[in-house]
Amino acid sequence: MSPRLSIPLVLLGVATSLSTAVLADDGLIEEVVVTGQVLYRDQVNALKTPTPILDVPQSVVVISTEQIESRGYASITDIVNYVPGLNSSQGEGHRDSVVFRGVRSTADFFVDGVRDDVQYYRPLYNVEQVEVLKGPNALLFGRGGTGGVLNRVMKKGALGESFTQVSASVDTFGGAALQVDRNVDVSENTALRVNAAYESLENHRDFFDGDRLGVNPTLKLQLSQATTIDLSYEYLDHERFIDRGIPTGANGRPVEAFEDTVFGDPQLNTNELEAHLLKATMQHRFSQDIKGNLSAFYGDYDKLYQNFYVSGYDQVAAADQVTLDGYLDTTQRENLILSGNVVANLAVGSLTHTVLFGAEYIDTSSNQDRYNAFWDTTSDDNEVFAVNRPLALSRGAGVNAGGAATRNDFTSDLNDDTHVDVEVTSVYVQDEVTVSESIKMVLGARYDEFDISVVDVANAGEVRSRTDSEISPRVGLIYKPQENVSIYASYSESFLPRSGEQFANINGDKNQLDPDTYSNTELGLKWDISGRLNVSAAIFEIESSSPQVADSDPSTLDVIDSTIEGFEAQVNGQLTDAWGVAVGYSYLDGEQVDRSGATGLRLRELPENMFSVWSTYQVTPRIGLGLGLTYQDDSFINQSNTAKLPSYTRIDAAVYFDVSETLSVQLNIDNVADELYFPNAHSTHQATVGESINARLSMQWRP
Repeated sequence: MSPRLSIPLVLLGVATSLSTAVLADDGLIEEVVVTGQVLYRDQVNALKTPTPILDVPQSVVVISTEQIESRGYASITDIVNYVPGLNSSQGEGHRDSVVFRGVRSTADFFVDGVRDDVQYYRPLYNVEQVEVLKGPNALLFGRGGTGGVLNRVMKKGALGESFTQVSASVDTFGGAALQVDRNVDVSENTALRVNAAYESLENHRDFFDGDRLGVNPTLKLQLSQATTIDLSYEYLDHERFIDRGIPTGANGRPVEAFEDTVFGDPQLNTNELEAHLLKATMQHRFSQDIKGNLSAFYGDYDKLYQNFYVSGYDQVAAADQVTLDGYLDTTQRENLILSGNVVANLAVGSLTHTVLFGAEYIDTSSNQDRYNAFWDTTSDDNEVFAVNRPLALSRGAGVNAGGAATRNDFTSDLNDDTHVDVEVTSVYVQDEVTVSESIKMVLGARYDEFDISVVDVANAGEVRSRTDSEISPRVGLIYKPQENVSIYASYSESFLPRSGEQFANINGDKNQLDPDTYSNTELGLKWDISGRLNVSAAIFEIESSSPQVADSDPSTLDVIDSTIEGFEAQVNGQLTDAWGVAVGYSYLDGEQVDRSGATGLRLRELPENMFSVWSTYQVTPRIGLGLGLTYQDDSFINQSNTAKLPSYTRIDAAVYFDVSETLSVQLNIDNVADELYFPNAHSTHQATVGESINARLSMQWRP
């Protein structure tokens, strides 16, 4: 059976075989196969402690590299579509944006547990697995994580092995990709691994194209029987067309007649990113019961995005005209992150403890500016164009709806220019207590000091600063009536400073306000039925509290609270030796509030029901089939609940064939029924047109 076809049991409570580095009784580091519910493959991971998923008092989803390959995932959005409780946001066409249990985020991303907060599309070529931890939890991650976090575990050098894997694909849109994964056993104590990928990007929309290059060499060094070091450098170069979607009509739904029209400039709607990422991690075993790690991360990002998009449309008054707005935005950011953890296994009386001590320091320098569009015909950032395919616009010049020549200038109207320095110092402690064979507890808290200084260059160099100090607790109780069953209850908190995820909002009175706070209460069940089939379910409530300047008296504050409630259920594993399934369902409900209380309006981007299933069947030892389905209920695009994304069902399929022991091919077909659907939107007149049917042929060669 192809290893890509054996569905790993990798969601809540999975029992899968994972390769991990551990220390034997004699202190030697050895590579073993662990059969159990371990969440990760090495010591640097989202949870920071070697905790079985069955004993984690929160909802966790893990997607392995085998699933990524077999299901044909090419992006974070593809993964999110099959994770209960999560849906995607448009991200203005230039970044990953995930809605975690009804809370939208562009910054709650991590790499090997290290913050990855720049807005960009994250590649998957060098990913070992992707971990999603749901619910606010600042203890492990600090600020943000208001609805959950997404952590990518990267491929690292493997001692004692030499292997090569080459993957290539082409699709019916015209896109192509090539990936190489090469591990060299340099010596007994040294391994060099290089992952590299090139993608030529195409899709179903006019003008869309782009390319992405990623190169990631890593080096593993075993300095002694108890100490290892992992070194990594990654270079990313990414350019793609920005598509902000289509407007909604008089009925508040996307105008299907515009499904093939791109409302942008073929040359100027573009996103460019260049990044240099360096990381070093040292792991050391002090004794049989105490181990620790230190990591240093440095990231240098240079990003530009510019675009035009529909800002206004009146289907009744002017069905053949749209108003376009636009902007040019640049970001230069440097992140330095230093972190360390010590994990100790202790026995005190009849209790056993796994105690985690940690500290983190973040130094961020971020310069960002934005220029609004400026049309010479209107002396404004908005201009009206006739709806045509293509629009009468190219390289910033065109003909407006009145027939007059018009030209845009992205250098005339400076919207903002800020130079930001952020320093964050954090310490945290967590204790996982085994009270008895059937009862475990998790107790912990984190202290964060968030210090931000903003130079407003566009406002005569005005300087604003603020320091927030927050303590974020976490508590969980796990009851195990049987070894393979856990019932848990948990409570956790997080916060988000008023500067927001990207440090752009510390202006006016906002630098005087306390952070938004979030809390999560969750009850759940995890059941490893047979070691090959697992069931999990959870109910939860996320409460947020946001201080706002009072309308009636600016010297006082109103505290605006809101609540999101939900339910999730999952079934994952092998029904038979040949038949594997992964099924997920979520129900989400939430209501907006303002100073006067509940409004009766539903939160935007909050589908009430979401359902997904992926199933594989091994027809013969060399041939396998895959079938997937995702359903998303309708949801509101805007806070006023006047624009809506219709519900949709999308079907995906796959065929796998092992040509030989070293060569395999697969065919993935996305949106088999070629349904017209709109998966997300950024605002009222920017609804994404989902991909039409697309077939992707890929091969993997493992000499």
